[in-house]
Amino acid sequence: MLGNLKERSNNLTLGNLWVNIWQLSWPMFLIMLFNFFVGFTDIYVAGFINPEVQAAVGFVGQIYFLIIIIANAVSIGTLAMVSRAIGSGNSQRAIEIAKQSLIFSIIVAIGLTIPGLVLYKEIISIAGFPLKIREISENFLKVFALALGPTYILIISNAIFRASSEVKKPLLTMFIVSVINIIGDFVLVFGISPFPKMGYIGIAFSTAASVTIGMLINLGFFSLIRWRSIYTNPWTISATITKMIINLSWPAALLQIAWNAGSIVLYNILGRLGNASVTALASITNGLRIEAIIYLPAFALNMAASVLVGQNLGAGNTNRAEKLGWKIALSGVILMSLMAVVTFIWAEKFAAILTKNPEVLEETTRYLRINMLSEPFMALSVVLAGGLQGAGDTKGTMWVIIIAMWVIRLPLAYFFSLILNYGATGVWVAMVISMTVQGILMTWRFHKGHWKELKTD
Repeated sequence: MLGNLKERSNNLTLGNLWVNIWQLSWPMFLIMLFNFFVGFTDIYVAGFINPEVQAAVGFVGQIYFLIIIIANAVSIGTLAMVSRAIGSGNSQRAIEIAKQSLIFSIIVAIGLTIPGLVLYKEIISIAGFPLKIREISENFLKVFALALGPTYILIISNAIFRASSEVKKPLLTMFIVSVINIIGDFVLVFGISPFPKMGYIGIAFSTAASVTIGMLINLGFFSLIRWRSIYTNPWTISATITKMIINLSWPAALLQIAWNAGSIVLYNILGRLGNASVTALASITNGLRIEAIIYLPAFALNMAASVLVGQNLGAGNTNRAEKLGWKIALSGVILMSLMAVVTFIWAEKFAAILTKNPEVLEETTRYLRINMLSEPFMALSVVLAGGLQGAGDTKGTMWVIIIAMWVIRLPLAYFFSLILNYGATGVWVAMVISMTVQGILMTWRFHKGHWKELKTD
């Protein structure tokens, strides 16, 4: 087993840098593409109902991401630790870390499911949802709360497989999850026989069903030879490993809380635009879904950077880890810049795919054209953050993103939109300014090189 893991690791710690990047990037790009089509389909199907449902899907999406933050954070800490263990050839430690991450995530998921089912009305109210979409949002949140356990296990297990370079396993899982989710949106919302017509809530149920099936597939992968001892060895909690996972994960959790809470505040600001609020909320929901396809290469490269930097640091190849980080970042900037130009030119055509409402179409087009200006900086931020997190520098990325969101984006969005009365346009401009600063700060952090000396044990 040790030999097999070491051989797989050598493919990423030796040889041509570009080959290593491609080896990890293309499956991760496809995974991100699947995720994009799921999110796109959710909004597309919601658009057949009315703008209120579209706005609710986007707004509740921010709440849902906030609830699964701990899973995403633990996956980052898990990836950093497992990838280093794989890079050093220590297979038994990789398995033990994986097991402890799964145990911890299950406990947290159970702890969050109950409040989600009991306090869903309070959560929606505190988040500041407009009255027009509040009942719709409450119904979405109840279903999503039921799917928390499967979602947490799916996220952590995918991270474990990525860290060990077994990217084709999560690729297959997420393909199946995406197909089920996309088909489920149509058959459950519109009632295609033999399924009942559920209306807008069918979007939530298709998500819950798909992640549950994805969880079962990944649990099946753990029964294969390489990971079988996860099941055969006793499931006891290791305080030492759990503490290390928490130490790496809490900054990532705080980062995501800051980002998602900030996004909710941003939605809240848009919700204060009076009669223009629903149009603005539907527009940012549509814009983010379209913009998400531009993010695909960046987030795929983010995941590749995490694994490659982590495994090379585990193998003691610090210079190689740094070269990989810069090369991956350069690839991201080039790809996202090209896609941003295309989106800027055909923004209205892309927006028309998601909405037929003239006011929403005009505002979505404006959102896209303004936000395309910051895409190169977004690429720098996302890709280099992946490298830093793979090295265990979760605190550095945390501070960069908190500053960009809470010191720059939100104050400017409030000032431009509500004080200067620029409306939604003021929010879009604030987003561009903050993302530009975020990209510059993340580049500076990676360049300083403190991440090369960090330990994950």
